[in-house]
Amino acid sequence: MGNSDKKMGPGNIALFCLCAVIVIDTLTASASIGVSSVGWWVVTIVVFVIPYGLITSELGTAYPGDGGIYDWVKKAFGYKWAVRTTWFYWINVGLWMPAVYIMFAGMFAEIFYPELSIWGQIAICIALTWLTILICNLSVDIGVWVTNIGAVLKIAVISVLGVGGFIYAFKNGVANEFSFSAIIPSFDSGIEFLPALVFNLMGFELVATMTKEMRDVRDMPKAVFLSVGITAFLYIFGTIGILMALPSEEIGLVAGIIDTLKTLFGDSALGQFGVQFIGTLALLTFIGNMVSWTMGASRAAAEAATEGELPKVVGIISKKYNTPTGANFITGALSTIVIVAYALFAQDSDGLFWSVFAFSSCIFLFPYLFMFPSYIKLRVAEPDVERPFKVPGGMGVQWVISIICFFVIVQAVVLFIFPEIFSGVVDWAYTGPVLVGVIITVGIGEYILYQAISNKAKEAAKVESASAESVN
Repeated sequence: MGNSDKKMGPGNIALFCLCAVIVIDTLTASASIGVSSVGWWVVTIVVFVIPYGLITSELGTAYPGDGGIYDWVKKAFGYKWAVRTTWFYWINVGLWMPAVYIMFAGMFAEIFYPELSIWGQIAICIALTWLTILICNLSVDIGVWVTNIGAVLKIAVISVLGVGGFIYAFKNGVANEFSFSAIIPSFDSGIEFLPALVFNLMGFELVATMTKEMRDVRDMPKAVFLSVGITAFLYIFGTIGILMALPSEEIGLVAGIIDTLKTLFGDSALGQFGVQFIGTLALLTFIGNMVSWTMGASRAAAEAATEGELPKVVGIISKKYNTPTGANFITGALSTIVIVAYALFAQDSDGLFWSVFAFSSCIFLFPYLFMFPSYIKLRVAEPDVERPFKVPGGMGVQWVISIICFFVIVQAVVLFIFPEIFSGVVDWAYTGPVLVGVIITVGIGEYILYQAISNKAKEAAKVESASAESVN
């Protein structure tokens, strides 16, 4: 993308952020919390998202480069922590893709083919996985184009849910009680879905992997905060829309959006067309989401591989399109394996969607446990680096916001693995597989790190012996 007119301006950057961050697939999880989810959204946005957006903007403009979060952690804590960061950041996409496409297949069946077999749904999941990889392998231009369309469609679908919910409530009354006391955050219901709110708001830093495609890196803070504002409004608006139409206890994780649309549009022929049309737009957003994440995460992984920190195969780049085909293909292969494994253990689609989603989300959140400490470390260790955007306030303020962000991530990880922790029980049938998956993924990452360390040691020894020979 050599031409400056093809580079991303603030509008394109904001659309990329919106496509990466807004996820329709877990909107039903937040609505399942009940009316208090509105209060939880507000608290999460004020306490976590605004500080997170500020930190991302400072790091992205002060340390631009294709590696994004990987570059920041490496600068702060060295390559060992950077390898762990990239491993989690990249591999979670291959683990998350199955959850997203399992939901796609379930919603597709709900709209068009209610009698579609589990293997029919699996075939759809695998086809979508490889369509995503094909788009990401072709070119950045096509990828950005897909993510822009994805962002617009997400805004359209959530707007329909929000506006439709208000119209429905005006005509038929509200499905849930929206009193002030009901909106106030409480731990009474749906606590296991609270980490979905944090998950729904992650990913603003993904745009930092696209700095070479930007017209001016200083546009990033504007774009990040434009997308933070739009994201916050849409999530709250969409959640309220669903809760106005459906009682919270009737909201299914997979079928919730389609059930809401059916309630909003009714049973007439026109209503059925509305459900199919808006439902199809929602399904298309899932593809846009996976394209934006695969693009960003694979780039970071490929950069780590060229540094010898991930296996060489991850760093294979297409000569024709300059895209990270090695990382993309591995993502596709992993997603396919997880989808087939899921089919073999298939229970009900809600339980399975949540298990796969919770497992991949834990892996997804791990890099952020390194990102927030990196921010503080770089502020202290490199005060003279030019920061085109700087988070306001003294070092005390920086410590406070970093610690809060860090602990928000910690509680989300804990709740994903132990959703019943507040009631003092552990459902091992659910927690066991999620925990084992997390431990195995961390173990593989540690093995890759061990390989990277020994490769670096061999290279250093080679360089040393070569210089010794030249002296002799």
